[in-house]
Amino acid sequence: MAFFDVKNLTKNFGGLTAVSNNSFEIKEGEILGLIGPNGAGKTTIFNLITGFYRPDSGVILFKDEEIQGLEPHRVSRKGIARTFQIARSFPRMSTLDNVMVGGFINGQKAKDVRESAIEILELTGLIDQEDKLAENLTIADLRRLEIAKALAIKPDLLLLDEVIAGLNPTEIDEAIDIIKKIRDTGITIFMVEHVMHAIMSLSDRIIVINYGEKIAEGKPEQVAKDERVIEAYLGEEYVDN
Repeated sequence: MAFFDVKNLTKNFGGLTAVSNNSFEIKEGEILGLIGPNGAGKTTIFNLITGFYRPDSGVILFKDEEIQGLEPHRVSRKGIARTFQIARSFPRMSTLDNVMVGGFINGQKAKDVRESAIEILELTGLIDQEDKLAENLTIADLRRLEIAKALAIKPDLLLLDEVIAGLNPTEIDEAIDIIKKIRDTGITIFMVEHVMHAIMSLSDRIIVINYGEKIAEGKPEQVAKDERVIEAYLGEEYVDN
């Protein structure tokens, strides 16, 4: 059984092709990275997977079941969760309550949801902030909260959309450790990130897209040497370093 498989995925917005005939698979238990220039179609792929957009053509298979076109809440119940580039919290609710909200999607009892949320706060390094209102959290903690809320759904596949953006070097290293711990719990991760240190150190494989088309795929060290990737995204400065 294939864990996750995308075949010939295409999405147009008027005369613009945002995602063009993309095909790839995600293996259970791995971290797959997705990189490319701004506007390349990365977040559009996430939106197609999670039901925010409907593809014009192509198939999205999760555990051998077609999920393209399902509404977002139905995708979540299948076991796929995501974060957003802009952290979306309930500012006047506590950190703990923010995480608990996602736990109710599968009809769990409040006691079980709370216990699970506390475990997630420990995993994401937010346990000391559990009673703080979300509006008072730092940028780094809001990024962690975004991850924690997604984990509350108890996903098998977690999509991380630039959760490291805007962090300082120490916070980046802490975020890398958290993502590794999440993977070690058995959750498969598909992540978009522009911080090369993070994406290269975390990913088992990397896909590179440009103008909606996949231009490279492979292990991080292979992708970093690909001339098409250097020209379209990384630049010679990255290679020289």
